Amino acid sequence: QVQLVESGGGSVQAGGSLRLSCAASGYTSSSYCMGWFRQAPGKERAGVAAITPGGGILYYADSVKGRFTVSRDNAKNTLYLQMNSLKPDDTAMYYCAADRAIFGTTCRVRDPLNFDYRGQGTQVTVSS
Repeated sequence: QVQLVESGGGSVQAGGSLRLSCAASGYTSSSYCMGWFRQAPGKERAGVAAITPGGGILYYADSVKGRFTVSRDNAKNTLYLQMNSLKPDDTAMYYCAADRAIFGTTCRVRDPLNFDYRGQGTQVTVSS
């Protein structure tokens, strides 16, 4: 059973940084595409970033390019999202997502919003 558990959320002032982590279990994460999406109050969910099983960048939302970095450690079954230069608009619940790769290497979709599995989320609040 695929389980994703996020951590690292919190409150920070604008301009600050946070690093989110997602611990995966129940499957071999090295054969899964992984990513992050978020949902702000009153807004629809939106993909943030995604990464291929081998660590290649699959997707970044335009709003986070140059500020956020997605990475993974397959030995630890963990996904990360380093968030720098945070803005109040980044305030949202952040969710980890995973999707089994085709033949263990190819992601079937780019946007993590369309991945099959997701965690419970971790809250990020950025104050001005």
